[in-house]
Amino acid sequence: MTAIRTIDISSDTGASQLDALLETLKAGGLTGADASDELDVPGIVSGILGEVREGGDEAVARLTSKLDRADVRPETLRVPAEQIESAHANAEPAFLELMRGAIANIRAYQEHILVKAPEPLVRGGRKLGVRYTPIERVAVYVPGGQALYPSTVLMTVVPAQVAGVREIVMITPPTGGEINDMALALAGELGIDEVYRVGGAVAVAAVAYGTETIRPVDKIVGPGNAFVAEAKRQLFGRVGIDSIAGPSEVVIVADDSARADWVAADILAQAEHNPGSSVLMTPSAEFAGEVAKAVENQLDELDRADVIRPALEAYGAIVVTKDLENACGLANRFAPEHLQIMTRDNEACAAAIPNAGAVFTGDFTPVPLGDYYAGPSHVLPTGTTARFFGPLSCNDFVKASSLLEFDASSMREDAPAVSDFATREGLTAHARAARLRDQD
Repeated sequence: MTAIRTIDISSDTGASQLDALLETLKAGGLTGADASDELDVPGIVSGILGEVREGGDEAVARLTSKLDRADVRPETLRVPAEQIESAHANAEPAFLELMRGAIANIRAYQEHILVKAPEPLVRGGRKLGVRYTPIERVAVYVPGGQALYPSTVLMTVVPAQVAGVREIVMITPPTGGEINDMALALAGELGIDEVYRVGGAVAVAAVAYGTETIRPVDKIVGPGNAFVAEAKRQLFGRVGIDSIAGPSEVVIVADDSARADWVAADILAQAEHNPGSSVLMTPSAEFAGEVAKAVENQLDELDRADVIRPALEAYGAIVVTKDLENACGLANRFAPEHLQIMTRDNEACAAAIPNAGAVFTGDFTPVPLGDYYAGPSHVLPTGTTARFFGPLSCNDFVKASSLLEFDASSMREDAPAVSDFATREGLTAHARAARLRDQD
């Protein structure tokens, strides 16, 4: 038995298998596939939110100590500035040099795409426009403790800084009561001096409600497990959120012009997240076989083969399609977090797949480029939510205000229409406010 299944959608069995995989990914995108089916995640999270809302610092410290097996007290929730400075000063120079290269790339991309207000629309004495202003206070959630991914710090903090956010708070789970030194070094590098050793739903609740130590924020961003995703879902409206993300995923659309060993490597890379989904869509049955064989050959050479194999078996597939158009249509149904395209006509395929969080085009653009270094944020929609969510960017940290300014003659000209409209809706006070201004 190979590590990854092959599905031929020309058969009824294959079509139903593909539908089942898609439904599995949809469920994972909303709740986090890393949560046990036996756990009532919404209920557990609701209880945590209630405890933090009522108990403040004491509840945050108690729950963090229990859930993260760490000795955390109310007075140690915030990481001292001296500890951040020390971690930065003692960081490996090669690490900081690597991070600075990534930061420069991310900052350049985010500055390039930052939304800018157009010139006002002027019609006679009417001036209509829009104003973009940064959100004032934001929390970035960095998962991990000792297994922290420094890339997540960069991909959340730098876009917020480009947008002009004045106060950026980092929340990350402790291990043994402490925060990973890489995270603290990056906080120092990026000028973040407000860091809290708290994670999971407890952290999300703390920055949403606020405590004696932690002032509430306006928006929470960053990836996390099922409990983080559920906490963000339940608190949306009280605070803004980026999205409700689940396990990582890639859909690769490739024909037999691609290299089977490269495609196999890309499949294995995504499965390394475990849970992580890797799906290849190809019109070539022969190429599908070559990729499956390459996956098996490469798997045993990898350090994390023990976690990659079960992820491939549960969430991976090589799908043999009718033709390339069919492959693109199926990829669009999956609306993947990451979409890789390696075909003879990449531009046509990309145009045929509008639903994707990030699109990696060509043989020399693997997903790890976007994960770490290219510039766009790797915080992306999952579980088919790319149908209505986009990647995290600087523009998620700004808000728009409509601007309206009329002179007297324009108001008098439009007042009858406004009054008529308001009267038809039964809002006579609205109509009167307009009519008063129609009088000399």
